[in-house]
Amino acid sequence: MEDRIAAALAEVGPRLKRLRTERGVTLAALAESTGISKSTLSRLETGQRRPSLELLLPIAQAHQVPLDELVGAPEVGDPRVRLTPRRVNDQVVLPLTRHPGPLQAFKSIIPASRSTPDLCTHEGFEWLYVLAGRLRLVLADHDLVLGPGEAAEFDTRLPHWFGSTGEGPVEVLSLFGRQGERIHVRAKPKA
Repeated sequence: MEDRIAAALAEVGPRLKRLRTERGVTLAALAESTGISKSTLSRLETGQRRPSLELLLPIAQAHQVPLDELVGAPEVGDPRVRLTPRRVNDQVVLPLTRHPGPLQAFKSIIPASRSTPDLCTHEGFEWLYVLAGRLRLVLADHDLVLGPGEAAEFDTRLPHWFGSTGEGPVEVLSLFGRQGERIHVRAKPKA
């Protein structure tokens, strides 16, 4: 029991940082909205300070998320992931994994208006699968259009961007490995 509690507490810092960065919030902005100093927030995110209710409640309120989401409290007896849509910039993102770990899964609904490439690079490896619509993927010198049922995987250290072709919204499943872990998809060959 103590090991599970220690493990849950160790995951709070990375979860706080991921939530803040996904929303594009700086430590300074979060400090201003919560009344918690930047250094305390930074120590919480790096695990150098133990999370307490006095610290987590204002952070949950600032991000407008339930406290359970910050702590990663498991659903008792129910393995289903509760899909809680979030707006990230102009798209709707549904996290499909509950716990921070080497791989994260998301379903994204990208609007038709997100059709102008703005390339970026970062650590990690991404796998995309188009559920509906047409996805435009710009990867280094390649400019590709993927339709429903098509997938792509790439090292995110390459300049990249993905969005709609502008014809309509696109629904995408994505798996993302922060440290560059490749996604391994195993399937039986067609008979």
